[in-house]
Amino acid sequence: MRLLLNLIWLVFAGIWLVALYVVAALICFALIVTIPFGVAALRIGLYALWPFGRTVVLSEHAGVASGIANLLWLILCGWWLALGHLITGILLCLTVIGIPLGLGNFKLIPISLLPFGRRIVSVAEARALGGGGGVSVL
Repeated sequence: MRLLLNLIWLVFAGIWLVALYVVAALICFALIVTIPFGVAALRIGLYALWPFGRTVVLSEHAGVASGIANLLWLILCGWWLALGHLITGILLCLTVIGIPLGLGNFKLIPISLLPFGRRIVSVAEARALGGGGGVSVL
């Protein structure tokens, strides 16, 4: 089932969403100082390309630096990437078949807004970690 959802996702949302993340990464790489933001954009872009079967967990080593980085990310890239997920999610929810994909887009909004201090792991690994607070399973 995950394979089927990921293939449908790839066609209807994944390719153009990863293009948004690549544009964000290229902008961040061009500014040199924001290279860590570019790496984060590519990491989330790969997650947005093939999301089902993976999830986001809070990192136990996140600190003040992650909070500051999240604030800068939100101002520079996060809001328009989240807007892309919101628009895609709404459009996908217009059809019955697209509703699971639209909901998947809505679940990607938090990491597109605040990516630092979070890790993308498999669902099995998230369950092994306890599956408790901070886990958003797609």
